[in-house]
Amino acid sequence: MPIAAVPHYLGQNFDTASPGLRFGLYLRLWGVDRRSGECNWSTSDTVYEGRGEEKEENKSTALKQAARLGSDDRQTMRALLERQQQALAAMATEDARLVLDTQAVSPFTTGLGNEHPLENGFAFLNPYGLPYLPGSGVKGVVRRAAEELADGGWGGTASWSLECSHLLTDASGKALLDPESKQPVRLSLIDLFFGREDASPAFRGLLQFWDVIPQVSGDALMVEIMTPHQGHYYQQTLATKAGNSSSPHESGQPNPIPFLTVPPGSRFVFHVTCDMVRLRRLVPDLAENGAWKPLLEAAMQHAFEWLGFGAKTAVGYGAMGSEAMQTTHTAKADERYGNVERSEDEEADALLRFEKPTGKAYARVGNSEGMVPKPIWESLRERLSKKQMERATDGKLPVRIRFSRTGRAIEISHCELPPG
Repeated sequence: MPIAAVPHYLGQNFDTASPGLRFGLYLRLWGVDRRSGECNWSTSDTVYEGRGEEKEENKSTALKQAARLGSDDRQTMRALLERQQQALAAMATEDARLVLDTQAVSPFTTGLGNEHPLENGFAFLNPYGLPYLPGSGVKGVVRRAAEELADGGWGGTASWSLECSHLLTDASGKALLDPESKQPVRLSLIDLFFGREDASPAFRGLLQFWDVIPQVSGDALMVEIMTPHQGHYYQQTLATKAGNSSSPHESGQPNPIPFLTVPPGSRFVFHVTCDMVRLRRLVPDLAENGAWKPLLEAAMQHAFEWLGFGAKTAVGYGAMGSEAMQTTHTAKADERYGNVERSEDEEADALLRFEKPTGKAYARVGNSEGMVPKPIWESLRERLSKKQMERATDGKLPVRIRFSRTGRAIEISHCELPPG
């Protein structure tokens, strides 16, 4: 059986420990020889069957044990969120704070680069041992979202700008000078809100992003698997099946690597505060009636939909969304992204595409594509044959959909297989 590498006097029952402790200090990973009872200090458990000897991997078992959430863990999550909400109300007035309550629409993971026996770490908040998204990570993603909007490549800027048009002043209102050119310093809107360090004088941004404590859906974190196929190439070892070649090829041996994620459906509450004293001095127009909030909401909505938070965002992890925000986003689409034409519901033949890494399905009509809502996709998926599923994975499965169109984006309300 797998055991934790701890002194005997600590025992082996760590059910009441936090997930962070069970993933780190008390990880029940190391194997015991079932014949001799001795520890073999490897990540496999030796199982004897007849004359032969078989090795059973403990990695997934150890992670599933570490991923469990007890009633105390769930209570601590709720308590930490309540403490944040009370602290926010005490520290910032209504016009100086922004709260966005969202839901993860895909798995979320972070801290994979942390050292760990299973090759992939995970970020837990000390001393609570619970998953969290650092505020610094939120700030970096939202800044990138603001830069993408300001660039104008998404159909509109949502009022973000890269132009350095805001004069930097001190508390007395005196303009600050560049040490080299002796000219007044002007900052872009992005630098004002998020700060800058690569120029003199450095400037601390007006926004403060708080850590996010996920309210995990269910009673456990989720164990995912990544399977790199070119280990021999990255490690420069000879592959005997390819004539002792160390170059990449299609016959590379897969190496399943389990890692922890926060499951989809988990609640993420983002808290942001703004330094209103400096905002009134530097950009007085945005300080009136909370005018800075729609600006930040636009950037965060872009980050939720297109960038994601945490690790592995390139393959769909860390995406956020909520019905309330989606409604707001649709209602303000003209204002934020420029005027776009909308169409009423219509039906058309489409091609279905399924992404295995994210578990999402998309339907394409012409040059437009939209995501099939989860309830519709799950209902349809139950009726697909193996051959149809293969065609969906390749993006070649014909379906009939009902949808509405906004510009090139389509919103799907129904999806079914054609008759016959």
